[in-house]
Amino acid sequence: MFDRTGSGWPDVAFSANVNDGTWASQGKSPYAAPVNQDVISPSTLGGFADGALNPCTFNGNTYCLRNDLAQNVLWYNKSLMDKFGYKVPTTWEEYQALGEKVAKEHSGYLVGTAGDAWSPEVYFWASQCTASTATGAKKVKVDLQDAKCTRMAKLLDTLIAKGSVSKDTVFSAGFIKNQASKVLMLPGPSWFGQVLFNSTFNTPEGQIAAASPLKFEGDAKNYTGNVGGGLWFVSSHSKNLKASADLVTWMTTSDAYQGTAGTYPAYKRAAVTWLANQEKTGYFAEDVSPVFKESAELIWPGWSATQYSQEAIYSSTVVPALNSGKTLTETLDTWQTAITNKAKSLGYTVN
Repeated sequence: MFDRTGSGWPDVAFSANVNDGTWASQGKSPYAAPVNQDVISPSTLGGFADGALNPCTFNGNTYCLRNDLAQNVLWYNKSLMDKFGYKVPTTWEEYQALGEKVAKEHSGYLVGTAGDAWSPEVYFWASQCTASTATGAKKVKVDLQDAKCTRMAKLLDTLIAKGSVSKDTVFSAGFIKNQASKVLMLPGPSWFGQVLFNSTFNTPEGQIAAASPLKFEGDAKNYTGNVGGGLWFVSSHSKNLKASADLVTWMTTSDAYQGTAGTYPAYKRAAVTWLANQEKTGYFAEDVSPVFKESAELIWPGWSATQYSQEAIYSSTVVPALNSGKTLTETLDTWQTAITNKAKSLGYTVN
């Protein structure tokens, strides 16, 4: 609307949608200013976690600053794991084996969920699945039959069939009432600690801990995905460019603001302060700092920000199929078609 009227653009904008840089950076006169071009200092831009600014970077320019990260880790209930005599897995193969063991020895307890809208970002992103890999401007590769996609689908299918991975979402009333206390492990974003386990599940303090993202045996390293993380934009139309840049810099890097925020800061120095404050709460069974710092640098770059929402497509395509009794493996083609059609409708070339 502002583009059509030629006035009224806000000097600064915040978005909770990590994909919004895909449109704010486009067009003859993009809304977002390229902040790497004498708007934000190189030293500030260099202070963000590795890969944190990927959703802001297009055609060699950076069009936003990342407010926070939502890097995935392996959450687990240390009290239950100790009680059952289980060891925290370090690979997806160990995770599957433990999930099968849990189903047999402690029926009803869970090691994950596949019914959340962000399940692709937790499991398939970590598996380096090419669900949407940008290969150029408005070009994406979508190949859900790639081995790194099918391996995760098969793993989840096995545990869903055994009953140790739920097809529900963790925020449903039924899950919170009946299953929250039986979550043994749960791969998920860094904000799960306080938002999900503490505030939603009301899991007592001293029980929940976080472990490093898992890897498949044979992979060179462990990667992880990301569920969220807001963006700050400076308007290319702003007549107050320096003040706007100062505000956005303060909002994303200041210890005074980010150090006590609800989610993990994308700026590394602020993240140190934030983690120290988390430790002071006394909520976690172990210090989460090493795991959070490590996982912040392990987000796989091949899962690209796009103008379409993977979460919306998964929710409308895969979740109903799972609830009707189909497996993830046999739904991959339908899921791929849905991604492809949505991408093409928005002008992407898909290969």
